[in-house]
Amino acid sequence: MKANAKRWLSQEARALMTRLDRIRPFVLHETMVLAAAPSLAAQTAIEQYLVYGRQELRDRINHFLAWLQSAQGQTSSLSEAQQNFTVLKMQFNDILSQFDIFADVITQRSERENGVWLSGLDAVAADALSIPGNYFPPPPVVCYLDRGHGAAIRRARTRLPGGGENPVAVVRVPRERMVSSGIASSLVHEVGHQGAALLDLINSMRQQLYAVSQSSNGSGPLWSLFARWISEILADFWSVSRVGVGSTLGLMGVVSLPRAFVFRIGLDDPHPIPWIRVKISCAMGKALYPDSQWDRLASWWEGYYPLETLSPSRQRFFAAVEAHIPQFVRLLVEHRPPSLHGRSLGEVMTFTDRKPDQLRQLHQIWGGRPERMNQAAPSLVFAVIGQARADNRLTPEQEGPLLIDLLTYWALYNTLNASALCATQMQSPGIALTV
Repeated sequence: MKANAKRWLSQEARALMTRLDRIRPFVLHETMVLAAAPSLAAQTAIEQYLVYGRQELRDRINHFLAWLQSAQGQTSSLSEAQQNFTVLKMQFNDILSQFDIFADVITQRSERENGVWLSGLDAVAADALSIPGNYFPPPPVVCYLDRGHGAAIRRARTRLPGGGENPVAVVRVPRERMVSSGIASSLVHEVGHQGAALLDLINSMRQQLYAVSQSSNGSGPLWSLFARWISEILADFWSVSRVGVGSTLGLMGVVSLPRAFVFRIGLDDPHPIPWIRVKISCAMGKALYPDSQWDRLASWWEGYYPLETLSPSRQRFFAAVEAHIPQFVRLLVEHRPPSLHGRSLGEVMTFTDRKPDQLRQLHQIWGGRPERMNQAAPSLVFAVIGQARADNRLTPEQEGPLLIDLLTYWALYNTLNASALCATQMQSPGIALTV
């Protein structure tokens, strides 16, 4: 009976192997036009990671099968053999989970139009993550669509199910924002999470905020709130830095919810209270790119959601938090994390070409014509379009087709550039093409 029981485990392990062999590289079974494909860096990183995981599991299955045939395995208890097989089965399911994570990204590239637009968003994300100064090597970024109002990111170099380091940043963007300039707000916010992690901004800012809370007279709990919210605020800061007022307008669109949600005080939530979050975004924009528009947006927000409708105690709470926003934003802009080698966040994350007057001038020069815009950095183009929307110089009906043309161009441009680079390398001496 014991031999038959172990034989069954051996058969189950071999069955795992046969199912594992059916998991083929994406490039062999996903259909998409070339312009819709993720970047070569992203494809290579994903495929290499998954191939390594499958090979490692094959080795472990073969080791288990050899162990069953060994003297040690034959004399082992059924319980020990079953336990070893169970570990293999859990690892197999982890492999499938990792495959499914990337399958969600790759499969959508086969969708008509959406696939190419996603490739264009990859280009926007890569540009938004890159900052002058070579402070970190940016990982590949890939985007996919999902339902819901908010975006999310599975950051590169974080742990995947079952272990292993994620080789790319995977950004989920909401379908309901395709295609408008509001997509940039959500996308660059998520990219900001990746950038903040690479620069270790959360830890350094929290240390400073905790120090301020300890030295403050009676306002320590309020500073603790900013410390709890700092991850989301830093991502918003990154977004405002790269796409300007379009970031704040996009945020307002996301958190324009019933009043109960906008004023909900969830003190254990890492997201700032929506009403406060918009006011912080306006304050960060004013600090980075001074202009009267930020006060105007803050006034709009107060009109949409007046504090006067709240109870006196809640009014006092919101007024107290709002009163601390200017000092908090100054700390943020002047913060000098070790990763920036003595420079402040404001110095690194303020871009001359994102100043409102510069954006307005570019919009006038470009005249809303994609052929004049497509050579500029994608995040700058979104900043210009967002500014034009804020100034009422671009209608939603004009915006949609314009962005579609631009996303399509960026996808095509990156694809042709990558193809030309590969062709050049293959023609170089000493490079052979193998199958």
